[in-house]
Amino acid sequence: MTPEQGYQILQEESGMVEFKVVVSDPKTGRAYNVDATGGAAGAIVGKCIGDEIEAGSLGLAGYKIQITGASDRTGIAAKKSVPGAGRKKLLLAGGIGFHPVMDGERRRKMIRSSEITTEFVQINARVTAYGEKSLDEIFPKVEGEK
Repeated sequence: MTPEQGYQILQEESGMVEFKVVVSDPKTGRAYNVDATGGAAGAIVGKCIGDEIEAGSLGLAGYKIQITGASDRTGIAAKKSVPGAGRKKLLLAGGIGFHPVMDGERRRKMIRSSEITTEFVQINARVTAYGEKSLDEIFPKVEGEK
C-alpha cells in the first residue's frame, strides 16, 4: 500500500472530507473562500469539472455554481478533458498543468482527472445564478483586506 492509498483510506474511514471552495463572482471580479466539510463536501464528490451544482449546502442560498477547476494536496491540477478519477501522466504541449518555455516544447506531466474525489483539497467555481443576498453581504469584508 502506498502512502497516498493509506491517506485516502484514512480519509474515507474517518469521513473527514474537506475542501476549500474558491467561489468567483464574474460580475465584481472578486473571489470568496468557503470551507466545505461533511455533507457540503459530500455533495461535491463525484461531480466533474464543468458541472453546475446548487450552492445552498455551502451557505450560499439560492446560488448556483459551476466547477471550473481543482487541485489536490500536492498541487496537481485537474484537467477537464481527462475522463475518470485519479492521476494520469500525459504528454502536454501547453495549457493546464504545463506552460512551455520554448516553442514546440512538450513534457510528460502528472495531471488529475476531471472527476472530483476525496483526494482534492481546493475546488474552483464560478457563480452562474445569484441568490437574494449579494456575496458581499454573505462574506463581510475583513479589516485590512484589499
